[in-house]
Amino acid sequence: MLHVEEYHRDARIRLPKSARHLHATIYVIVENQLALDDQTIVRSTLDRLMDDGLTRHEAIHAIGSVLAEHIYDLLHTESAAPDPLAPYYAALQQLTAEKWRDG
Repeated sequence: MLHVEEYHRDARIRLPKSARHLHATIYVIVENQLALDDQTIVRSTLDRLMDDGLTRHEAIHAIGSVLAEHIYDLLHTESAAPDPLAPYYAALQQLTAEKWRDG
């Protein structure tokens, strides 16, 4: 995570001090998902977003935003879904560069 924090600092990407560690954590999780062979949905989402004009860095941030939202939902839902990753994967399949840019 330190490398991710250093990268953002060196690239002069401003982050609130309170969010730096969380930001780096989400970034590392997405990078780890991309490194796993069984995460084809994450890999295909990255490729699609880059084909739509995002840089790799931006695409990882876009995927990370979906991941953060998914984690939030998991923490605030009382009942566990049969497949807790299904909503995350569905959201990734609907993610576009335009949607991410629009916030």
